[in-house]
Amino acid sequence: MKKIFILLMVLILSSCASDKPDGKTEAEILYKEAQELIEAERYILATEKLNQIKTQHPYSFYSTPAELLQADVLFLQENYIESAAAYLLFRDFHPKHERISYVVYRIAESYFKQIPSTIDRDLEPAIEAIKYYDEVIQKYGDSSYKSDAQKSIAEARKMLRQKDLYIADFYFKTKEYSAARYWYLDILENHQNEKTRHHAMLRTILASHELKEWQACLEYVEKFYQLVDKESQKEIRSRKHKCENKL
Repeated sequence: MKKIFILLMVLILSSCASDKPDGKTEAEILYKEAQELIEAERYILATEKLNQIKTQHPYSFYSTPAELLQADVLFLQENYIESAAAYLLFRDFHPKHERISYVVYRIAESYFKQIPSTIDRDLEPAIEAIKYYDEVIQKYGDSSYKSDAQKSIAEARKMLRQKDLYIADFYFKTKEYSAARYWYLDILENHQNEKTRHHAMLRTILASHELKEWQACLEYVEKFYQLVDKESQKEIRSRKHKCENKL
């Protein structure tokens, strides 16, 4: 029985030894082990292996790839704030790295993943995501990331446009007409959607009327009346008559 136990232990130990990846250096072995652990979604153990490279072999060939792999692990763990910081740090220290287009794309992705699902929350991550996606397109337009970057930019910008309208309407509903008009005029300056623009035109006139700025109200009527739909024109006409009577 004792011999059988010893034989089993030898087989287990030899099996574990054979599972260890080949490598010319300890750093290479650690890096390959980390890769295997990541594939198995064992991210904590993978991070330990990568940290070993950083602390024990800081000048090895695998030191730089390990830094990038650590950022990837954070991304895979959905720690997007930390992964954005890690990718940014990598870019700062290795601006000419052969995978820099991937790094910038991952920065953008890290911010994009932080965008909330509703527009009533902070959309600053959308602005940051657009900035880095745009960098991918402008600097690395021949990369495979361009198409995905363009789609994500469109989605992020759509949310930002919706946010602008949300803010403008909020101010209008709470009778903060000066702030509302400011946002509606900004929408007219920067938005292209026809329905949104018509809404902003009507509300600009209504806000001016509520502010009792009769001359401004008439000027906006003259500017926007022919551009809006017929239903809006009816409402504008009634405001126009009131403004004219006040002057």
